[in-house]
Formats: sequence, structure tokens, C-alpha cells
Amino acid sequence: MAKNQRDELVFVPLGGVGEIGMNMAAYGFGPEKTRKWIVVDCGVSFGDPSLPGIELIMANPEFLEERADDVLALILTHSHEDHYGAVLDLWPSFDKPVYATPFTSAMLAAKRAGDGIVDNVDVKIMRPGKPFTVGPFTIEAINVAHSIPESNGLLITTPIGRVLHTGDWKLDPTPVGNAPTDVARLQQIGEDTSTPLALICDSTNAMKDGSSPSEAEVGANLAAMIADAPHRVAVTTFASNVGRVISIARAAEKAGRQVVLSGRSLHRITGIARELGMLEGAPIMHDQDMYRSLPRNKIVLICTGSQGEPRAAIARIARGEHPVIDLNAGDRMIFSSWAIPGNEREVIDIQNMLIDRGIDVITQNDALVHVTGHPRREELRRLYSWVKPNVLVPVHGEAAHLEAHAKLGRSEGIENVISARNGDMVRLFPEPMSHPGEVRTGELYLDGLVLCTPEESGVKGRRRLSFGGHIVVSIAVNGGGQVVSGPDFVIEGLPETEDESLNELLETTISGVLKSVPPKRRSDTEVLNSALFKAIRNEVNAYWGRKPNVTVFVHRV
Repeated sequence: MAKNQRDELVFVPLGGVGEIGMNMAAYGFGPEKTRKWIVVDCGVSFGDPSLPGIELIMANPEFLEERADDVLALILTHSHEDHYGAVLDLWPSFDKPVYATPFTSAMLAAKRAGDGIVDNVDVKIMRPGKPFTVGPFTIEAINVAHSIPESNGLLITTPIGRVLHTGDWKLDPTPVGNAPTDVARLQQIGEDTSTPLALICDSTNAMKDGSSPSEAEVGANLAAMIADAPHRVAVTTFASNVGRVISIARAAEKAGRQVVLSGRSLHRITGIARELGMLEGAPIMHDQDMYRSLPRNKIVLICTGSQGEPRAAIARIARGEHPVIDLNAGDRMIFSSWAIPGNEREVIDIQNMLIDRGIDVITQNDALVHVTGHPRREELRRLYSWVKPNVLVPVHGEAAHLEAHAKLGRSEGIENVISARNGDMVRLFPEPMSHPGEVRTGELYLDGLVLCTPEESGVKGRRRLSFGGHIVVSIAVNGGGQVVSGPDFVIEGLPETEDESLNELLETTISGVLKSVPPKRRSDTEVLNSALFKAIRNEVNAYWGRKPNVTVFVHRV
């Protein structure tokens, strides 16, 4: 059989491989020209100061759109933003089902309601241990421990080979609010040698030796810190970490304190967890309206804002702008989280504001108050030993993470270790091989309410404005070249001095241009526009040391 007519199982990362965030992957099965596709995850990453005005970034699904008739479904491993945050932006146009657990489904519905999104998707509920079929693929969700409820790896089975797509996972024998990783099922996968197995695996902590600490250890440390605090205790953490919220609430109850929640996302997610029975036995959690009625030494506040978001609860508290909640000198503030890369400055600024007010600030640098939900090297080794993969493809990481994971896999004797990046076409079976850059990939920006490519966005112009400010000049001339209105000008983003020397410079420069250009030439709007533009830019550059953005309007009347 010709190679282009044989069945192949291929993996195409569209986002999340070579970067942290924006996870989106496609699996194809069949001959090259008639392949059927499933998609795993559809996440976002977040804009940073280099992308002014851009809040969310997501993978460009152009490759899938070109094959839309052969795209069968989207399967979500869990409901962290970097894995499901783009579903409602990108998936409705495919009009194909989304498979998700009850918690992830509820999170998706809450996101749609909270953001006022009109488009919807057809969600089908999946449950661990209950395989379902989508075209030529049989898919089974496998419970894994992570920092959000109902996280799953996926066993994807085809006639010629299987894939274990781990999603985000770790080995935690004592998780809180969720079941531990299903080790027995992973061992069963390794015992099945009927078809070869490819492991598509989380690389986030592949550079860290040992095993990840347990969520129970964090809970014990938080309990000790809450118990010996003399006054109020506030804790900020990821709102989606339901297990951590339960640990904090239990610690508060043990110390004889009441729990108060502040932040919309905390209320939304704990509400979902409560509806699904995940908070049974957990202490009562009050709204922030109870805060002022509780004694200072009888309260634990759980609040949003662990990533330095300026409008979140802890940022407003730190600035003294929260309408209900305040912290005083001697109170304790615990950051039970880590700063996602790019957010460090904002988080540190909030911590410094709190420290300046005499508040006892505790972070992961001081004690074990946070653990991530990703495997370290010893956990990866244990997974290899259980599932016995024929192929390893490290994913979910930047280049350094991926390379460390690849080296570890080779050192542990895995036969085929494939280094991949976004846009590669990786043939898993038969004859594992990577074709770098085979698929056109890229990013989409959510710019306000508009979804656009980087080229279509206004980011380049905003960057220019942020460095050079803007000068707008308007002048009207008649057919004889005489000025009949103006010149008027507006200056934005340039230094303003008391002597108004810049205004005088502009007036002098414009006047000089008008005198230097003969009246007949002044009636040519293009000539006058060009002369004014060049003169203003050059003169302001000589005055300021930077070339401003200049817009000139010459009106012919």
C-alpha cells in the first residue's frame, strides 16, 4: 500500500508546545487525504505589557478550519484557562460537540453567562473510566491529580496505536477535594501490549528533581499559620483551586475562625463545587458582608487577586480602596500561590504595599504554602515505568522544559523521543517521525470584543504611541494657498512644561513652513502636508530627543 493511502495516527500541536499556555492539539487518524480529527483542549494565554490592550491570546485554528468537515469533536482535559479559555471564542463555528466532565461543563456555562457570550457549544458529559467513541477514535478519561477538580488524562485508542495524553497532572497520594491519580488504570495501560503507545506528556516541572509536595502538606502548613496568627488572616489563591479553598476553610474551623469569601470568581467556582457535592462537610463560607461583624481574631478571609490583577480583591485591599474589607498592622496575609510568568511585578507591588502597612506577608519563599499541579522528574519516571510508552512527545512547556523532559525520557530508555513544537506534524504510528513546521500556526488576539490576527490588531500603533506620543495638526487653505483656518494642534503623551515651550516650538515650526512654501505650492495639500510633517517631526526630535508620531490634516476649502 502506498504511504499516502495507509492509515496513520498523527499529532499536531497548535499551541502550548514551546510556550506555557494556549494549549490546543489535534490528533488525526486515517490516510493523509481523508483523515478524521479530534481536538484536545482549547486554551488561552494572557497579554503582557508588550501587547497593550490585548487581554487574551489563543491559537489560530486555521489548520482545523480548512478541514472543518473532518473535525469530529473537542475534548477538554480540565477547566484551567490555558486549556479551556478559548472554547467559546473559537469552537462555536465548528458546530461539533465538546466532551467535558460535569465540573468543566459547569465552568463553561458559568463563563458564558458571566461574560455575556451569545454563542454556545454542544457539551456532552464524559466521566472517568467510561470510554466513548468519536469516529475512528475511542477515548477514555482517566482521573489525575491536579490543582482543579476533575482533571483528566485521555487514553485515545485507534486500530494502529494508542495515545496517553496526560493533560496537567501530578502524583499526589493525599489530594484535597479530588481523587488521586488513577495509578491502577495507568498500570493496566502499560500491561496492554496489543498496540503501541505514545505518551504526550506535561513538561512544566521536568527541570525539577524529586516529587511534588502533596496538597495535604500545604493544608497542614496553612493550618499552623492560621492557628498562631494573633489577628486577622487573609489568604489569596487561585480561585479554581477548590482543594486549597477547602484546606483553608478547614484550617479556619480548626482554629475557631469564620471564613469570608471576597471575589466574584471565588463565589462562582465554590458555587459550582457546592452544586456538584464537592464541598460536603466543608465549613460554611460567608459573603464579605459578614467581614466587619466578626471579631478581628475570629476571621479568615479568602480573596481573589493572587496574580496582581488590579481590580481583584487583594489589590483593592492593599490600596485601601475596598468598600468593605481592610487589613491593619499585625494582620497576616498569605499568598498561597505563585506568580505566573509576566505577573511578578504586579504581585510584588501588592506585597510591598501590604508590608508598608505593617501587615505580615507570607509567600512560598517563606514556607510551603503552595504547590503546583505538575509532575517533577521522579513522578515522570514512575509514569514511564507504569505505561511503558513506545513514543514520548514532551508538551506543555517552553524550550528548556521540553528539552529537559526529552533528555529524561531518553535516559530512561524510551525508544522514540520526539522533540516537537507548535506547527509540527508528528507521525506517531507507524514509523514515528516529526515533520517540523508542516502546519501553518499562529496566534489570535482578543482585542476588546474583536478577535483578530496580530497583524490586524492595533498593537504596533499602540506601541508607537506609548514611546513617541502623538501630535495632531489641522490647517485649512484656500485655492490661493492662503490659510483660512488654523493651525490647530493637539499634543498627547509628550512632556508638558510650565513655560509651554513645546507649544511655542510647534507654532514657530508651522509658521516657518508656511512662510517657506510659496502660496501656489501651499494650495497643494500633499505638498503642504509633507512639509509640515517632516518639519514638526524633526524640530520636536531636536527638542525632545525622540521622534513623535505626527498626523497632519490639510483641508482645501
